Amino acid sequence: MEQPRTNRKRLADFITGARLLLGASLAWLGLARGAAALPTAVWLMLVNWTGDSVDGVIARSSRPFYHTWLGDHDLEVDMAVAAALLAYLVAAGFAPPTVAILYLVGWLLLFWRLGLVRSLGMLAQAPVYGWLIWAALVEAPDVGRWVLVWIVLAIIVTWPRFPREIIPGFLAGLRPVRDSGEEEPRHRWSE
Repeated sequence: MEQPRTNRKRLADFITGARLLLGASLAWLGLARGAAALPTAVWLMLVNWTGDSVDGVIARSSRPFYHTWLGDHDLEVDMAVAAALLAYLVAAGFAPPTVAILYLVGWLLLFWRLGLVRSLGMLAQAPVYGWLIWAALVEAPDVGRWVLVWIVLAIIVTWPRFPREIIPGFLAGLRPVRDSGEEEPRHRWSE
């Protein structure tokens, strides 16, 4: 008889919670150390992205499968981390405050109008991450190259799933928003 694997769900929730704390530390880094902390911010994001890549896999392997608050709010954690990263970029001088405020207000208005749609939440994070990657490649190229290596490795590791599930699921999630403004269903692939 197989033993319940509920500890895996707890581990996944621990990783998700730790990602939230790592995100908060990014905002603090921007205020405390500014642009000098860019390499540290990049490494924290690499740890965060790695945690985001594995927490859902670990959670789905738990038996019996059950929902937890953190697991059900993984997207919100991702978005909070992206907002904290944006705060770092502003405090460190890599992003103009006015642009960051307009960006956040624009997305908040969109979410208020359409609801928290998973694909839009993912889309909202992408420019912030792109801004970090650009800053790293320009200001700290040695660390910036590690971001590119991480991205390539993440695609390789998830390759069978990436083109067949993740990209189509993301695009399918945008279709209802474009067509009627309705929220798409939450997908298990994106946890």
